[in-house]
Amino acid sequence: MMADTPPRLILGSASPRRLELLAQIGIVPDALRPADIDETPRKAEPPRDYVRRMAAEKAAALDLVEGEALLTADTTVAVGRRILGKPADRDEAAAFMRLMSGRRHVVLTAIALRHGSRTALRLVETKVRMRSIDPAALERYLDAGDWQGKAGGYAIQGAAAAFIPWLEGSFSAVVGLPLSETAAMLGAIGIHPKIKEDAR
Repeated sequence: MMADTPPRLILGSASPRRLELLAQIGIVPDALRPADIDETPRKAEPPRDYVRRMAAEKAAALDLVEGEALLTADTTVAVGRRILGKPADRDEAAAFMRLMSGRRHVVLTAIALRHGSRTALRLVETKVRMRSIDPAALERYLDAGDWQGKAGGYAIQGAAAAFIPWLEGSFSAVVGLPLSETAAMLGAIGIHPKIKEDAR
């Protein structure tokens, strides 16, 4: 392999959102290999430590061959020291939304990039404010089912956008992948966007 040949990019995720986000900046992975790990938080584990550990464990869980680089990520929602994972059911989703209603929370996304013997890790923190949600609006939201499979019980690019007037940090990190930081990490190992000219 020539030294200037960029590595093949493997995305260690089954998330369609992460794939769409990468496509937005002109990066298409060569393969998808979702990492299957235990995502249970440790007792009293701080949210920042938890999300870093998840990204790193996903990166370590997969086998690579020479010439491959692996990108993994993990996103979680935290209210204080409490980690809000993916709600198990409607009642838990409702409890999460009530907890965040009318206050700020933090969305933490960790990205890990494994290439050769090294794994680079980056944590991106975004502050999000959710307005007060009245009971009728909450019921309509829960009925729509948009909370399913989402950390904290919501997706900022979905119906819950109606509840979020303000954020400070990276919007794409709240969706699931901080694009500026990811592009910089990939660029450092020779993987650059393939920007297509606008067809207009």
